[in-house]
Amino acid sequence: MTVLIKEKTIVVPGDIIAEGMDYLPSLGCFREDKKIISERLGLLNVDNRFIKVIPLTGNYVPKVGDTVIGEVKDMSFGAWFIDIGSAYDGTLMVRDATEFVEKDADLAQVYNFGEWIIAKVVKVTRHSSIHITTKGPGLKKIQGGKILSVTPSKIPRVIGKQASMIGLIKEYTDCSIVVGQNGKIWIKGKTIDGELLATEAILKVESESHTEGLTDKMKAFLESRKK
Repeated sequence: MTVLIKEKTIVVPGDIIAEGMDYLPSLGCFREDKKIISERLGLLNVDNRFIKVIPLTGNYVPKVGDTVIGEVKDMSFGAWFIDIGSAYDGTLMVRDATEFVEKDADLAQVYNFGEWIIAKVVKVTRHSSIHITTKGPGLKKIQGGKILSVTPSKIPRVIGKQASMIGLIKEYTDCSIVVGQNGKIWIKGKTIDGELLATEAILKVESESHTEGLTDKMKAFLESRKK
């Protein structure tokens, strides 16, 4: 089987990506006879035998195990409702919160309207109910720093292979950075300049995510800014 289009190339619906039976279609593409064809506008990715097309735009689609960063939008007797940038809010039940909450307690004393949390998706039902938790390493209410929004489909490029890209940005900016799969990123630096540089770097990765040799380009960019 032959892959006809170079990896990390932008493809459009109808593009024939590969021919033969050696590769398997994954997200964003389908098989027709012996051809694998793109069904969306996106970036071509080949991972072992799997071919997928990563969308350039679109809302976040939650998956179990995802780390998400969300804003408290509403609450009820036993739960908070968190905007995670999906079509439906994430539901954080009292029992899934890190903090102990007494019966009949005011939930706003724990997570208040407009506050941000780092959580993990634990369940997604067929009725589009998304359950999240703040129990686990690194999951918590956010204190200080800034929240940055990028296109969710660009998050893998922001992280990089084996976290190489985000590690590079952390190293040069001296910032603590948490990346949510939903396109929200928390940046907290020791200085305002560090936070600004980290922000600029991440937005640069987002805008140039389709280019080759991006890690080397970002290293040169960060080195020039540090000077």
